[in-house]
Parts: sequence; structure tokens; C-alpha cells
Amino acid sequence: MQERLNGISACVFDAYGTLFDVGNVTRGAQAELGERWRVLSDLWRTKQLQYTWLRGLAGHHADFWQVTGEALDYAMTSLGIKDDGLHARLMNLYLSIPAYPEVPDTLLRLRERGLKLAILSNGTPAMLTAAAQHAGIAAYFDAVLSVEEVGVFKPHPRVYQLASQRLNVVKDGICFLSSNSWDAWSAKAFGFQVLWCNRYSQAPEHIPSQPDGEMQDLSELPDWL
Repeated sequence: MQERLNGISACVFDAYGTLFDVGNVTRGAQAELGERWRVLSDLWRTKQLQYTWLRGLAGHHADFWQVTGEALDYAMTSLGIKDDGLHARLMNLYLSIPAYPEVPDTLLRLRERGLKLAILSNGTPAMLTAAAQHAGIAAYFDAVLSVEEVGVFKPHPRVYQLASQRLNVVKDGICFLSSNSWDAWSAKAFGFQVLWCNRYSQAPEHIPSQPDGEMQDLSELPDWL
């Protein structure tokens, strides 16, 4: 039987891959891409994250919209896809990315318990606001926090500190949720209580520090609190 987390007064969610279905972006362009939509999706996402880490290490910050566009340039070039219209369409789909099916009900249940809720993401404020509004979940959140407030991407500790400061909650009073394993492990190392939303049955990381628990999707979250 799982052990519940204690002393939680706020839940903070990563956005892309945790609340919002990143794979849906290229899936929406299957008519143009055919079977290549999945390969493009995986390569785009991988390069998008690599660019955030490289920019963080090098001290060359650019906002997530620019990084996402540059990663898409790389992915399309690698696959031999030359289509400016498709590039523009895929970027715009990021602004109307849907939430996973269980997300609205989970957020409602948490709000009914009186918990503070926030998004903490690499996304720009405009990207996050557009996605949350399109998915119909914006009203659930007390704060939508972007790394643009600190000028560096996750997993820099300043990003995680932003959630504690803005919500006025001590680190171990926050339950942090991410489907990105590197994000979950890094947030735990920072001092949050962390649940890894392992949507894709990935192997655990071998870096400090182990999250407090693992779930398949966010519908399991209320049972931990």
C-alpha cells in the first residue's frame, strides 16, 4: 500500500507532457506527414529539450517559443521536410495543445480540497496562457509560472525556487508533478515532494534524487494526498 505524502498545501505541475499532450501537435498534421508524424514528434521534442539544456549551460538564454521553433527547424531538416507552411502550422498548434483526458477532473478534485495549484514550465507566459485557456483549465490555477521570470530553463534550482516564492509555500509543502523524469528527479533534489507521472513506462533515472512516488497518469494524484 502506498504511503501518502504529508504536509502538502500546493501542487505544482510541469506543463508539456504532464498536463498537455505534446504528441498531439504533430498528430494533428498527419495528413501532410503520413507515418513520419511520430518520428518528427520524437525528434522535435528531443532537440527542444537539448537546446534548453545547452542554452542553460552556455548562458545563452532565449525564450521557449524561439527554442521550439529552432528545434522544429532541426527536426524537419533532418527528415528532409521543406514546408514553411507546415512549420508555421505546427508552431501554432503548440498554442492549442490539448490537455490529457484526466486533467480537468483531477484539478477539480484538488481545488475542492483547498490546495493551491500552479503550472511551472519552460514555456513562455503567452504559450502557457494560450494552452491553458484552450484546454479549459486556466481557472483552476493560482499561478502560471514561466522560467522567463528567472531567465534560465529547468532544471536550474532558480526555476523550482520560483514556485515556492510565488505560492508562499515551503519547499517540502509542495507536491511537484512531472512526466519528464529528469525534471522529477531534479525537483526532488531541490527539496519538493515529487510524484513522477510516468505516462510512457520509462526506466527510472540514475541521478539524485529519487521521487517520492510514481503514477501512470494524474488521475492517481488525489490518492497520494
